[in-house]
This record gives sequence, C-alpha cells and structure tokens, in this order.
Amino acid sequence: MSTRIDLQPMDAGAFAPFGDVLDCAGDPDKIINQGLCGRFHDRARLEFGPDGRAGLSLFQAEPRQLPMKLEMVERHPEGSQAFVPMSWHPYLVIVAPDSKGTPGTPLAFETAPGQAINFRPNTWHGVLCPLHSPGIFAVIDRIGQTPNLEEHWFLTPYMVYS
Repeated sequence: MSTRIDLQPMDAGAFAPFGDVLDCAGDPDKIINQGLCGRFHDRARLEFGPDGRAGLSLFQAEPRQLPMKLEMVERHPEGSQAFVPMSWHPYLVIVAPDSKGTPGTPLAFETAPGQAINFRPNTWHGVLCPLHSPGIFAVIDRIGQTPNLEEHWFLTPYMVYS
C-alpha cells in the first residue's frame, strides 16, 4: 500500500517555504566581464549554523525511474544544502512541510533543465534523484563537527508519479 504523489513543475513560489530555486529567470542584476556576462546576484540564502563552514562536494547519483517509491526523507538542522546539476537535465526534488517534528505530506517537483535548488535548514527533503545520466551535481552544504542529519522513514511509503 502506498499514497500517490503527482509530480509538478518546479515553481519558485510553490517551493519558497522549503528553499530557493536557482536559475537565470528575469533580467540579470548586473552585466559584468566586459559586457559578456549577466550576473544573477545572491540567488540563495546559504546558512551553515554555529561552528559550521561552507563545503563544496560533488555527488554522482544513479538515475531514478518514475513511478518511484518514496520511503524516507531527511533534513539538516544545522545548515542549508544546495544541489547544482552539472548537466542540462531535469531532476526530481521532493520536500515535505514539518508537522510537529515529523514530515507532513510530501510534494514532488521536476526542475527545468539548468535549475538548481537550495534547501533551507531543517527542511524535510528526499535524497538526490536525477532522472537522467550522468547524475552529477555540485552540492554546497555545511561541514562541521555537530550532527546535521536526521532521517524519517514512512510507515506507509508514497509513490511519485509523473
């Protein structure tokens, strides 16, 4: 038995309670590099908590197929986490509102090619889910000595459909 979640297009307004959508929508804030580059300035609120620092890691994840069983979400209480795709493919982003310390009903988004996302600290989210190879992402998140991962396994899994 599972509960159905329908995939929706990534939308900055719908995603706002969970974090930031990072893309080049709209006009650049400034033109730089001898007029050959638009700067879309300060698109994410990166947070690293007490005694943390920014880290840049590379992830290589196996592509997922839809429908996909969602059994677990996680959150990082001490810092934000940004996923920046290193290919021009959409990917799956799953988030859930907090409901008294546990995740509420998840939402599933499909990014547009080239979109990156930044999860706010303490946001319940699914694991990295590319939909195409090579599944390589730059990940900017908190590096520190204090625990920064909490997992929640659903008693009844969800199924994500396109």
